[in-house]
Amino acid sequence: MATASLPEPTVLAHAKERLFDSSDGADTYAVCDTQFAAEAWLSGRPIPEAVRERLAPFNHVRVGSGYPDLVGAGVPDADLLAVERLGDRPPLVAVEAKGHTDDGTVDVERGIVQAHDRLGGANVAYVAAPAESISPSARTLAGELNVGVLGVAADGQVEPIERPRVVGHRSDDDATAIRFQASARGVTDDSFGLNHPKNYLGYPIALADPGDTGAAMESHVVGAVGDARRGAAALGLIEERPHRTDLAPLGEEVVRFSLSRYGSTGAALEALGEFRRSRSCFYELAPEWGLLARRVVWTYPATRLLVAELQAMFDEGIESPSLVELVEWLFVQHSTFAIELFVRGTGDARGRVLGGSGELRTDALEDGDVYHAPTVFQLKAMLYHAGVVTERGAEPTRLDPTTDRWALREPVVVSKNGGCGAGGATDRG
Repeated sequence: MATASLPEPTVLAHAKERLFDSSDGADTYAVCDTQFAAEAWLSGRPIPEAVRERLAPFNHVRVGSGYPDLVGAGVPDADLLAVERLGDRPPLVAVEAKGHTDDGTVDVERGIVQAHDRLGGANVAYVAAPAESISPSARTLAGELNVGVLGVAADGQVEPIERPRVVGHRSDDDATAIRFQASARGVTDDSFGLNHPKNYLGYPIALADPGDTGAAMESHVVGAVGDARRGAAALGLIEERPHRTDLAPLGEEVVRFSLSRYGSTGAALEALGEFRRSRSCFYELAPEWGLLARRVVWTYPATRLLVAELQAMFDEGIESPSLVELVEWLFVQHSTFAIELFVRGTGDARGRVLGGSGELRTDALEDGDVYHAPTVFQLKAMLYHAGVVTERGAEPTRLDPTTDRWALREPVVVSKNGGCGAGGATDRG
């Protein structure tokens, strides 16, 4: 029998590119299930490296009653939906793919039922399958169940055969993680390129300064102006629009702080310039600036998650966990967040850390190369300078995950009489 032309991984790759093409600059993010990170598919059929690269990154994300082949957040093209207007947040999209099996059949109806089951946690669900395999009865079933149908041609073209309606749903932990990564504030390769919070605090001040923003940043704060701008956006200090950049409410508060302390934005930028190339803890070196940095990084969703879980570990007697211990703990509590925050999005890294059924391979966590630099280096360094954790971050190439410590500088200790205090191990009991 001739080799099937469109196996499931290839169908999924085409569907992913059709649904989540971010060439227009829109915020989108999508992951494929870890089963597709394997080198071979059913019956030992190889998954070409080029296909796996298109499918990456991988994660095992529960949506509704199970684990879809693909889950992402973003706004599909208008011709892929049965509505023209959406809410403020991009819909969470789940996709089940079906391709030619070894005997040439395609179980489209099963994919439709699976996709419908995902609507318990997704706003939109699709089944993607070879176009010629989609029968009239399958279309009728999909229409009744509000499942979109994407027909994939042999040349990779993807056309909507049935268009789904967007529905509401509860936001569970896994869905929140994907939405977070799709937003401008997600921890991605483009989020944090610098490891000192002063570089991001300086951007809204330079933006409010009467002079040129880029020139003010280069003169007083940091030469990597683009990195500072992207980090300021990730921290919610500025809002980037198609033709301009505006101060966000949190950025306006940073400007107010600078005016109250220094009288002008120019004087505040000069003050920030005094900390250039300083490795000392910002929280200790400049307490007022450090407290401002702490307020800013606290509004970042990943910070609140990390602090809450580090406090929970402290309460369980794990006072200074290693990076490996932290990721293992997080994976139990928030598996999708743990992978998205800490593990690089490449197929190699995700494939080493996660098994085909989404299980955590703890041995791989001891290799610094699998970790996401914006988290273990830049974000951790910012948490250190803001007085949240006790140690700064390290680049993955110099990282020993077994000795890299993630301890709260000021854990909350609850005494037996119900009172609270802050302190380390010596303060307990």
